[in-house]
Amino acid sequence: MLNKAKTLKGYKLDSFDGEIGTVKEFYFDDHHWTIRYLVADTGNWLLGRQVLISPYALVTVNKEEQYITVDLTKKQIEDSPSLNSDKPVSRQFENDYYGYFGWPLYWGGPYMWGAYPYIVHDRDKWKDHTQGGKAWDPNLRSTSAVNGYHIQTIDGEIGHVEDFIVDDETWAIRYLIVDTRNWWPGKKVLISQNG
Repeated sequence: MLNKAKTLKGYKLDSFDGEIGTVKEFYFDDHHWTIRYLVADTGNWLLGRQVLISPYALVTVNKEEQYITVDLTKKQIEDSPSLNSDKPVSRQFENDYYGYFGWPLYWGGPYMWGAYPYIVHDRDKWKDHTQGGKAWDPNLRSTSAVNGYHIQTIDGEIGHVEDFIVDDETWAIRYLIVDTRNWWPGKKVLISQNG
């Protein structure tokens, strides 16, 4: 199902043993235009660090009750590699993070999810697969930081990024919502992202 990123912000995050917080924002890569992490606001639970949740741990999005089911426990999240709230996501952190959870590396192959064009939740398939194809170097961006970026065409600016439309099964960004108020007042357009 397609969702606006801004709509998902504030959704509760339900783990195996209770609520862990709410959705604060998303980090995506600018190669495949895919959400790589959901940033959780954990309130007073884990102060001083960013809590990142990979789509590998996201099970379902419930729009009616506004929550996302997370396939982790609080203890797993608490013991996961720590990322200070004022630091960018480094390759070293990602290696430690993916190693801790045992997930395949999304940058370890030619497809959106490394060796696969979609998220594979079957651990048996991960064991059977050897990383193939050329690894690539992800450059992560925050959806909050990119909101407001100006969109240029070959003949000038058409507007600015207002939001992202995300597929909650593949976690690919399917469209940018562009506000064209300075070029075409009162209109918003969708720009497709072909990942």
